[in-house]
Amino acid sequence: MNKQYQTIILGGGLSGLTVAHKLRLNNPGHRFCILEQGGHTGGVIRTHRDQGYITEIGPHGFLDNCQESKQILAETGLDSECVKAPLIDFVRYVYLNGKLNLIPQTPGKILRAPLIPWSAKLRVLAELWKPVLEGEPTVAKWVDHRFGPALLPFLDAVYTGTYAGDFNKLTIDSVMPGVRALEKEHGSVLRGLIAKMLQKKRQAGNAHKSKFNMPAMTSFPSGMQRLPERLSENLIVDQDLKLNTHVTAVHADENGWQVTSSKGIFQAQNVVFALPINVALELLAKIDPTLPEKSVPETWISTVVFGFKDDVKLPPGFGFLTPEIEQRFTLGSLFSSNMFPGRSPKGHIVFETLVGGRRHPEKLELDDKTLTQKAFEDVRDILKLPAAPSYTTVLRSGGGIPQLEKNYPQLLAWRDDFLSAHSGLQIVGFGWEGIGLNDMMKCASRAAEKVLSSSATPQKGAEIKGVYF
Repeated sequence: MNKQYQTIILGGGLSGLTVAHKLRLNNPGHRFCILEQGGHTGGVIRTHRDQGYITEIGPHGFLDNCQESKQILAETGLDSECVKAPLIDFVRYVYLNGKLNLIPQTPGKILRAPLIPWSAKLRVLAELWKPVLEGEPTVAKWVDHRFGPALLPFLDAVYTGTYAGDFNKLTIDSVMPGVRALEKEHGSVLRGLIAKMLQKKRQAGNAHKSKFNMPAMTSFPSGMQRLPERLSENLIVDQDLKLNTHVTAVHADENGWQVTSSKGIFQAQNVVFALPINVALELLAKIDPTLPEKSVPETWISTVVFGFKDDVKLPPGFGFLTPEIEQRFTLGSLFSSNMFPGRSPKGHIVFETLVGGRRHPEKLELDDKTLTQKAFEDVRDILKLPAAPSYTTVLRSGGGIPQLEKNYPQLLAWRDDFLSAHSGLQIVGFGWEGIGLNDMMKCASRAAEKVLSSSATPQKGAEIKGVYF
């Protein structure tokens, strides 16, 4: 079977669905087809609904500070459906020194909070005179060098919550390229941030001074799965969406690109790789054997869900994270009932506890009963829970979380050179330029723009991302 299209999209996760959405929105006559290996769209975004409890197998939401994501919500009508939990209104905790430590919401409150001694706070100012670390330092080494060891447990918690990763392996050039660029340009992160603030102030001129604000975590009343479901609504199965289709090879021919799959050969002028990074690398290695990295490390987490009657009270806020130094069984918990309404049956609360990650994959080998028991023993001690849960379940994700470690920047550089040399190809997806939903929607939107226009707006320098617990 030989099918001809203008664009073939490999992968029906959020990235592939975003590309398809943008192609149809901006050029309704553009003929495309999504080839998805699984039996459903959405990739790692999966919501679990059981006995009135709504919990997430994959990501729990995304911040509303990305223009491309906000545009997609507006274009699909999801902006009128979404629910938000503003970070400035919800406290977060780090479990450290045997207790929950509240992380304030604003810089001023953080500065005054007794999280670290004043000597350590003054050490942060010494960053102004610290030399730039050469090479590709890990996050832990870089933070210790620039800001001092007192911040390490807090940054460990950040990267545990974001990547389920090990900040002794994640590299600063990979996870915070914008901040690293500031350091290299100005010789100091603080000096670079001050320069950017002054530039922004000059550009604003006499405009009204905006007050300090923080983004909000965004989800949907029925859970995160609503996002890919909405993006899939206008796709016709077996016409512009082919499920259970395993792609085995992609190669150039005289007419553009040919895609070989379990459902035949497909022809297109453009091919968009919208696949998880390691799945894409397996195919890309067949096109370019000089690929510098054949795979990146991945890690997995499982979620243990606990439901209680609402006479059990959770601390206010989003939840807590636990740095490795505390040697706890769990990575932290998300207070789902606090964040979004309707996540538990009437008269009940629910929270989701994370286990596993880069440092402790062995915990995921435990059976559900043992995993639940050990997780409950851990959180019962931390949260001082008075009773056994009325509901539990274990959610095991089928998708790994890419770990942006050593040599990841070189892989991105290879991708850029590879795309420059191969007209009609785009590469986006889970693990390329980040692992967040905003990262995927942003990169996929740009890829669709490039497919439709050879004069697409060039990408700016690395973004400076905020650090949120």
